[in-house]
Amino acid sequence: MCVLELKIPPGVVALGAGALMWAVASMGPSFDFPLPARGLVGAGCFASGVALAAAGVTSFRRAKTTWNPLKPETASALVTTGIYTRTRNPMYLGVLFVLLGWACILANALAVLVLPGVVVFLNRFQIEPEERALAARFGREFAAYRTRVRRWL
Repeated sequence: MCVLELKIPPGVVALGAGALMWAVASMGPSFDFPLPARGLVGAGCFASGVALAAAGVTSFRRAKTTWNPLKPETASALVTTGIYTRTRNPMYLGVLFVLLGWACILANALAVLVLPGVVVFLNRFQIEPEERALAARFGREFAAYRTRVRRWL
């Protein structure tokens, strides 16, 4: 296990990524690009992200299981209904959409380039360890779910 696995809350990752996006956009204004209605487009992405994440949290609450991303081994149920029939990680997908909205508002190519880094970081240090914990806890049920539903979209 790597020292960063399940150590940094995804909300902190999102805030850090958002700050980095702002910083690189501020330092590289020559990478700005025109985006008509960027505020509206950004707000739409942001709202979609919040809705996705909220749907994930709601599904976890209905199943009466933890949604603490730092302790996946404490899950009491494998949630496979609701938004979880479309994506295994709606909360992380929501974070990505919120950051995409921020990237639209910034309208800067350097800021957009932070997004793949967020995906790589979340995959490696959050999602993969969570999936190992779920596989250990739920075995074949998780393996079957994993074959039916994609990680992101």
